[in-house]
Amino acid sequence: MTPEQSPLGKAARYTEQYDATLLFPIPRAGARETIGIGAQLPFFGTDIWNAYELSWLNARGKPQIAIATFFIPADSPNIVESKSFKLYLGSFAQTPFESAEVVRDTIKRDVSAACGAPVSVRLDQPGAFGKIPFEEFDGLSLDRLDLDTEIYHPDPTLLKAAQDESPVEETLISNLLKSNCPVTGQPDWGSVQIHYVGPQIDQAGLLRYIISYRNHTGFHEQCVERIFMDILRECKPDRLAVYARYTRRGGLDINPFRTNFNMPMPDNARLARQ
Repeated sequence: MTPEQSPLGKAARYTEQYDATLLFPIPRAGARETIGIGAQLPFFGTDIWNAYELSWLNARGKPQIAIATFFIPADSPNIVESKSFKLYLGSFAQTPFESAEVVRDTIKRDVSAACGAPVSVRLDQPGAFGKIPFEEFDGLSLDRLDLDTEIYHPDPTLLKAAQDESPVEETLISNLLKSNCPVTGQPDWGSVQIHYVGPQIDQAGLLRYIISYRNHTGFHEQCVERIFMDILRECKPDRLAVYARYTRRGGLDINPFRTNFNMPMPDNARLARQ
């Protein structure tokens, strides 16, 4: 089950009749092994997916719509390839269901099976759309820095920290994260928030490091885990949390969160670019 075997980047037949077999799982282990993560994970967290193009028919044939949110645990064996997720959700379009609850339970069962772990699913119907939170990341923006750079592939040697000074606690953010789909090469645009306690990280080096993903190919979850591991190894913080929110493609946005200490999970507030 590799990205090359998935429907990503290939002509696909869109079906509007429910089909759970469209979901294409990809094991996390392979990408994790390349960055030195073994069976014992150095973090915990979740991948938050938001799906804006979900529709089905009620028992009388009238279309229904909802925004679906998925909380996939970081310790699940698999991720789901995003185009297969889109095709799967599209397959509900002309399928009658008794209620939104049945749709939610069906999706929860199927996605949990694909990920190999329990997945939480929430459906917000039109009456709740106005209550969906909308805000920007809290933290000190690295993007304010005026600097030169010419490195566009991940380079952890850019990361430095003041190991001989007193530890600090701070939250740093950037809207300049960009990576590319590992199969199609299409750009994935994102924002990243880094919270840590430990030796103060050199901000210019951190921004150059974030920018260095610009020509990197990797799934969203893999990029966030690589960022987490590089900061952990190079800067040696006692506590670290990395949260990225990517702009949507195909009606889906993916927002991975990884932390090595007990802190509240993100509230899934949508950023302006999402």
